[in-house]
Amino acid sequence: MALNAELVARVERIEPDPGPDPGTSEHTDGEFDAVVEQLLGEHRPEALWVFAYGSLIWNPEFTFVEQRLATAPGWHRSFCMRLTRWRGTREFPALMLALDRGGSCNGIVYRLPDQDHFGQLGLLMRREIDANPPTNIPRWIKVKTKDGPLLALAFVAAPEGPAYAGRLPLERVAHTLAHAAGHWGSSAQYLFRTVSKLEENGIRDRNLWRIQDMVAGRIIASTASHSKA
Repeated sequence: MALNAELVARVERIEPDPGPDPGTSEHTDGEFDAVVEQLLGEHRPEALWVFAYGSLIWNPEFTFVEQRLATAPGWHRSFCMRLTRWRGTREFPALMLALDRGGSCNGIVYRLPDQDHFGQLGLLMRREIDANPPTNIPRWIKVKTKDGPLLALAFVAAPEGPAYAGRLPLERVAHTLAHAAGHWGSSAQYLFRTVSKLEENGIRDRNLWRIQDMVAGRIIASTASHSKA
C-alpha cells in the first residue's frame, strides 16, 4: 500500500466549519425521527443489520454483537458525493464514498443489539445523513453472506441529491483526496483509514487501491520541495 500515515500527516490539517450550504439546513430531531419511523414501517427486523463499506467500518460509533463479510449486489463503492464540510470546504470541496448503482460492493454487515432499534437507527441517521435536502440516504438492501442472504440498512447516494457528483475520472478523485480537508480532518486520512480497514478484513477494492496509489504519488509530488526545505 503506497499511502501511509507519514504521507497523510504531510497534508493533515483542520479547517473551520463553514456550516450548511446556502439553500440547505440541518435536520431537526423530528425529521430524523420521521425517517426512522418510515424505515421501520418498511421493514421491522427481528435482527437489525447495517451494511458498512466506508467510514462505518473504521469508526462505527455504534455497539454491535456480530459482524460478517457481505456483498451488496447492484451497488458499488464510489467517491460520488461532493462535500463542502467535514473533510472539505466551499473553496475546495471534498469527495466522500457512497453506494452508487451498478456492480457489486464487498463490505461488512454488523448486527446491532436487539433492544431499542428506534434509538439505534436514530443515532445512525444523525451520523450518516448529510444536509437537508440529503444526498446520502438510508434504505434497506439485500446482501449476501456465507451464512445466507440478509436484508440490511445501507446509506446510498441519491442521484437527484444536491451533493451528488456522479462518476468522476480517477485522476480528479485522486487530486481532490490528496488536497481537501475540513473540520473533521483531511480527505487523505479518510481514504487511508478506509483502505487500511478494508485490507485488514481481506477486502481489496480495485478502484480504491488505484486511488490510494495515485493519492500517495500526488502527496509526494506536492510536498517534496517542502520536505527538502
